[in-house]
Amino acid sequence: MKKVPFGPLAASIAALGTVLGLFALQLRTDGLEQYVDSVASASVVMYVTSALIVVTWVRARRPHSD
Repeated sequence: MKKVPFGPLAASIAALGTVLGLFALQLRTDGLEQYVDSVASASVVMYVTSALIVVTWVRARRPHSD
């Protein structure tokens, strides 16, 4: 069975979180406050998802103790 590419997946989702965070800052400077909370929340969700992928990656590398 082929291993799942956890590293590139986590990195790309974290990059998406960064882009969304920068987009939220740009929306704030443009005066579009009604959209800032939604985009900032999506950015946080991307970072949490990336962290969970890293945790899954670490746990998948440990030997099974069954």
